[in-house]
Amino acid sequence: MNTAALTAQTRTAALDALRASNDPSHEFDILVIGGGVTGAGIALDAASRGLTVGIVEGQDWASGTSSRSSKLVHGGLRYLQMLDFHLVREALTERDLLLTEIAPHLVRPASFLLPLEHRVWQRAYFGAGVALYDTLASINGRRRALPLHSHVTRKGLTKLFPDLRHEAAIGAIRYWDATVDDARLVSTLIRTAVSYGAAAASRTQVVAMTSNETGTITGATVEDLETGSRFDVHARQVITATGVWTEETESLAKTDGGLKVLASKGIHIVVPRECIAGETGLLLQTEKSVLFVIPWSRYWVIGTTDTPWTSDLVHPVATAADIDYVLEHANAVLARPISRKDIIGTWAGLRPLLQPGTKEGTSSAKVSREHTVASPTPGLTVIAGGKLTTYRVMAKDAVDFALGDHAKAQPCVTGKIPLAGATGLAQMRAQSATIASRYGWTEAMLDHLLHRYGSLLTELTAAVDAEPGLGTPLAGAPAYLRAEIAYAVTHEGALHLDDVLMHRTRINYEQLDRGVGALDEIAEILTPLLGWDDATRTREIAAYRTRAEAEAAAELQPDDASAETVRLQADEIAPLHALATL
Repeated sequence: MNTAALTAQTRTAALDALRASNDPSHEFDILVIGGGVTGAGIALDAASRGLTVGIVEGQDWASGTSSRSSKLVHGGLRYLQMLDFHLVREALTERDLLLTEIAPHLVRPASFLLPLEHRVWQRAYFGAGVALYDTLASINGRRRALPLHSHVTRKGLTKLFPDLRHEAAIGAIRYWDATVDDARLVSTLIRTAVSYGAAAASRTQVVAMTSNETGTITGATVEDLETGSRFDVHARQVITATGVWTEETESLAKTDGGLKVLASKGIHIVVPRECIAGETGLLLQTEKSVLFVIPWSRYWVIGTTDTPWTSDLVHPVATAADIDYVLEHANAVLARPISRKDIIGTWAGLRPLLQPGTKEGTSSAKVSREHTVASPTPGLTVIAGGKLTTYRVMAKDAVDFALGDHAKAQPCVTGKIPLAGATGLAQMRAQSATIASRYGWTEAMLDHLLHRYGSLLTELTAAVDAEPGLGTPLAGAPAYLRAEIAYAVTHEGALHLDDVLMHRTRINYEQLDRGVGALDEIAEILTPLLGWDDATRTREIAAYRTRAEAEAAAELQPDDASAETVRLQADEIAPLHALATL
């Protein structure tokens, strides 16, 4: 199957298809609201069953929780303590599917050390738990995707993680999970869904839901935030997957039923790889949360926190207190302490914590420990909770629930669908040395490109062949090629500077200046591709600079309230509507 490109033009075509749904002969089978990993997974699930699908997202794809996770694909060791073996096995099955079949270019193996403080009972207790973890991963009917766990002595720790403080552990257990660029997973899901016929429109805000005389939801009123135009979209079923916005979205249906979700903030810091000597990750238990020290490319990602969030849902930020908490707990085990001056980036994300039970008036629900699917009113399906690793299961449950008895005739097939860039990956890797030599790219650059694009790398090389200057790195962010910036527009649907620096790349938190030093160069590449005039280009650059300054200032604030006040001083490049005010 040919992989669809996302462009401003394909977005316009999607908006035209959404408008055309007012004609009963062009009504969608399913309208998906929410462009995070769950919504994107639902769009692919439904489209690959042969259903007609529209999906809208009020911001950029993956702009919420799905670009601000810990970037781990894992089975959930903590669920073993709850004896929830089914949930762990389900997550491990999904992890291995992503690693081997669905997205082997985006998802990569990563090992972690679980430090032990007590020689006998901890090694036996945690060792048994991790052994069970491995066993559950081995009974999915497929070849093992990851190595078995191993026990590490104190001497072994010195080799694997020289900067682990000697007195912090007497040894460790080394186990394996995986990492993923979460935002790229979402954009790749969207591209794959569009390849199956889905009409996908970002920056398209749902402002109301429509219903018939019996109260059945029949679609939604949406606003194209790029132009301000509003129109109705008709669908036989509406599925919402809006995470921490779940209750706000439900309120648009004017029903008292639905799911209850609270937001919990988790932050991460980024420090250069040379700050910590280690070859593997760490898993540390704190009094409030689990802390991961994750090796990633040229840096370490360290987090997370777990604190209630009741402020603006669009722009959560890390505060001084959050950063100090992460530094304190990381430094408790590091031989060479890290400090604020070592931090090159941060991000804050909101977990949608599903609350027990459903609101009064909800007719039915499918519940697991991690996620729930419910129907607060006919024609509307709501899914909330869950985690990135099990997005595919969540999508299946949501579509099955919406289809009801018809689901058996149109079963889920996404377990057998490789995402864009996965097919032909092995062959592309085999050619990597030749490609690197031809374009003058380093081995590290080729690894970076294959991890991001997989076999779609041929689309980048075609662009470089047509315009050789695109094959050179950005002067202000040399980990990325100029071709990648152009590709974000020509194939990945980026409409603004924010989209490129926040979601198509990781420049926002990989550069000490949040990418400000590369803005002019990036804008130069985007201008002809997006048809910007001088005024638009100036406005885009100014908006991103203001955003970067506001984020940096917020990190110096002592608490959420003051940090939010500082962050919200930066205007949006495109107006975002607050659902709660509708």
